[in-house]
Formats: sequence, C-alpha cells, structure tokens
Amino acid sequence: MAQTRIAPPAARPEGQWAFDQREPLNGNEKFKQDDDGLNVRHRIETIYSREGFASIPGEDLRGRMRWWGLYTQRKPGIDGGKTATLEPHELDDEYFMLRVRCDGGALSLQQLRTIAEISTEFGRTTADITDRQNIQLHWIRIEDVPEIWRRLEAVGLSTQEACGDTPRVILGSPVAGVAADEIIDGTPAVREIAERYIGDPAFSNLPRKFKTAISGSPHQDVAHEINDVAFVGVVHPELGPGFDLWVGGALSTNPKLGVRLGAFVSLDRVPEVWTGVVGIFRDYGYRRLRTRARLKFLVADWGAELFREVLEGEYLGYSLPDGPEPPPPPTGRRDHVGVHPQNDGNFYVGAAPVVGRVSGPLLSQLADLIEAAGSDRLRLTVEQKLVVLDVAPDKVDTLVDGLEEAGLAVRTASTFRRGTLACTGIEFCKLAIVETKARAKALVGELEERLPTFDQPITINLNGCPNSCARIQTADIGLKGALAGGEDGYQVHLGGGLGLTSGLGKTLRGLRVPAHELPDYIERVATKFDEQRTEGELFAQWVHRADEEDLR
Repeated sequence: MAQTRIAPPAARPEGQWAFDQREPLNGNEKFKQDDDGLNVRHRIETIYSREGFASIPGEDLRGRMRWWGLYTQRKPGIDGGKTATLEPHELDDEYFMLRVRCDGGALSLQQLRTIAEISTEFGRTTADITDRQNIQLHWIRIEDVPEIWRRLEAVGLSTQEACGDTPRVILGSPVAGVAADEIIDGTPAVREIAERYIGDPAFSNLPRKFKTAISGSPHQDVAHEINDVAFVGVVHPELGPGFDLWVGGALSTNPKLGVRLGAFVSLDRVPEVWTGVVGIFRDYGYRRLRTRARLKFLVADWGAELFREVLEGEYLGYSLPDGPEPPPPPTGRRDHVGVHPQNDGNFYVGAAPVVGRVSGPLLSQLADLIEAAGSDRLRLTVEQKLVVLDVAPDKVDTLVDGLEEAGLAVRTASTFRRGTLACTGIEFCKLAIVETKARAKALVGELEERLPTFDQPITINLNGCPNSCARIQTADIGLKGALAGGEDGYQVHLGGGLGLTSGLGKTLRGLRVPAHELPDYIERVATKFDEQRTEGELFAQWVHRADEEDLR
C-alpha cells in the first residue's frame, strides 16, 4: 500500500523526530537525550542506595528515576498556597512514592503478599490502589530500593516504566477471561505488550507519558475514552469478536476524549497496532512544550482519518478492516462490586475500599481471605476497587463476611463508597493544593449518614490540583482543589461521565465550595436530583437539563 507522508509544518519546530527535529527544546528533552531514563537503575543500585539521598543529582532525582516508578514525595508541613511558589528542591522530601505496575490489574496471591510485606517493612504500611490499576507505596528510602526491587521481581512484579515519558501500566478488564458476558478476553494482548515492549529502549523516550487500555467487557470498564490508545471489545459482523481502535484521549488541564479510527483489530494484531500508535507518538509527537506533548494534541491537529492513514501506511504496512462502533454499555454500575457469576460456575467478588486507601496489614489480611477462599487471583480496577476471582460457590459467603469485617464492603457498599475517587492529594503530592484522601473518606461517611436511602449511581471525584489524576472532568461531580477564601476549597465540575454518559462536565462559573461545606453541597445537589429525576435518568443527564440554581 502507498505510504502517507506528512509534510513538516511551516511554523516553528515542535521537536518532531520524524522531521529530524532532534535538538532538545526543553530541559526534559535534554536530560532524556543525554541519558535514557532506564539507565538510572544502575546508579540507584551502585551509588545512590549506598551513599544516600544527598548523592542524587537533580536530573535523576526529579527526572530519570520516574522511569523506575520513583517520585519524591511532598515535604510535610508545606501548605497548598506555597505549591506553585517554592522551588522543586524546597518541596522534595527525602522519601519516595514507589509505584508498582500491575498490568491488567492482575495480582497473584504471592504477589499480593509481597507488596503487603514491602508496605509494612519499608513503607510505614502505606498502600493505595490507584485508578490506573497500580499500587502506590510511600515513605520509601533510597537505601531500601534495591531490596524492594529484588523482592518484587522475584514474584514477577516490576516498577519499570510505571512513571516517566514511557508506556505506563496497561489497563485491562478486572474480569477478563471469567466474566459470563465478556465479548473477548484481551489478556493475551496485555501480557504480550508488557513482556515484549515495557523496558524496550525503542519506546523509552516518548514526548510524554502514554496510557493504554484493553478490554473486551461490554461494560467498558477501563475508561477507554481517556487513554492515548484503547482497544474496545466489539463483534465484527464477518470477522467475529475483536477490538475497536481509539486514540488521543487524556484529561489534565486541556481535556480531550479519544476518537474512533473506525478500524477493527483482531486480538492477535493488537500488539503490533499498539507499537504503531506508540511509534507515531514517538516520531511525530510534539516535544517543544511539555503542555502540548501528549498524543491528544497530535490527534486533534491531524484528525482521525489522517492518523489512520499514517498508522497503516508508515507503521503497519497494511490496511485494517473497517469495524463497528461499540454498542452502549448496559445500564447500571460497572465497578464489579458485589458477587457475580463467572463463566465456569465459580464467582468473582468485588469489594470497595474507601477511595483506594488500604495498608500493608490490610493487604496481608486480604491475602489470607483469598487463600482461604481457594483463589489465587486478585484484580484491581480503575475505580480504586478490587476483585477476587475464582471463588467456589460454597466459599462465597465466608469470603464476603471476611471482607466486610476487614472494612472492604461488598454487599454493604453504599453508592457513595462505590462512586467516590480521590487522588493522592497534598499528603504526598508536590503538585497538590488541597487534601483529598482523608477528606474524601470523611465525605463518604458523612453522606452515608445523611442520605442512607440514596441508591442512584453517582461518581464523586476529588483532585488536589488541576491535573485531573482523579478524572474530575468525567465525573458526575468533579471537585478540583483550589483555595477558597484562604482555606481549602474545590471548583465544581458537573455532569461528566464515561460509558453511557461519556462527555466532559461543565464548570459552574464562580462556584468554589469550601472544604467544610462539601457534605452540605453534595447533599443538596443529590437531593435535588433524586426529587427531579425521571425514570431511568442518570445524574449527568439530569445535570444538563437542570436549572443552574439547582446545581449550586
């Protein structure tokens, strides 16, 4: 097939390698060109872990160490008003956040126990399940990192490219391979990409981070609309089950939903199509400004048709068949919380920690419960929840009772516990302005007391800064950290959603809710929705027809 050639833009260079624009145009591009981020591991093992925190130069400390899942965490006692005024070294604590990548959200019993032990021994028992299916630990000392890596890698886990300008963790359906209603199991593609390409120097210097989602669930349970590349399960009328290809989704301060390329991808071709999309990003992606270095900006400039032409002509060497659009997901929740039948006569059991906050001891307790239930498989979800697979019918009730006693709600999970997300927040994050985790946990408890009979699905996402790690623009109620009258507060986004209500929420002009008024505000809006909703109407649908005074 004929290759599509893109003419270089006439405007100022964007640092696109495809046009031989290789001169670094910012400090991040300079340090990546000077030395690949993957190479920092040797220095961590042989120098920094032996000589201590003070021996780490800035380009490794705040740059390359991300390629191995390490970020310095925020120094305690620095309030949100100083976040944007202090120099990086003034914000750095001498401890690290360590992100353990769990591709497809999958963990074995042995892997879970290992993470629990590391959390307890090295991380002051911290552990968070993120909305990217990772587990994050805190209070990690540089001296302990080589031993932590040794333990993780002994059980098949890694922190490699969990952060940095790299292909981050590959999202997968938490119930891949077991759900009774699954269209296609994407697990083989998740595994092949992770095994073949994570750590490959060919993809270790991208313009910025690159996020992947692969799910054959009809519930569309991996937030495919906000990933750089996503493979969404569909059934082709002639070719059978496969995937619909999406590109260019991402949030942050300039949110864009992904676009369909109209191309059908069979399971066996997912890895090579993935490499093609990553290759386009590497070669044509913008590297001049970090704020424009995500794939979403290239997709917006090119459009879906041209992007597909370049993918097929320059990177694949063949045309992909046209394919059908994914049907809307079923109504109801897609967090997999509760007890559900598998396709083999067993059950999977989904449980809801509050906003993903767990701990080393709790993970150890969870491992004991999973083992007693005869299972060896745990999955993490993009909703900061967890799912235990392969539970025999006669083990379900005992497992559920144990999870409930441990504080991991299954049958008793309220709509607020199921639907509330929170990012790391000012407790550990150097970009944050306000507290999130503890505040979200308190908010859930308060709403459960005030609205005990409210049972409509609703998502409440709290983010400590504008960068939207907690997906504020695609929540029913998105709360973006801001200072309000000198105290912690939140700017409100309403009516966003994924799946049935896929779209970006609207900002209520001038509305900033002080932290102490959050329960009052959400109670007021949720009550208005409950009073005014029509049969089957979802919160986001109501928001877009409601009077603005009812949203304030």
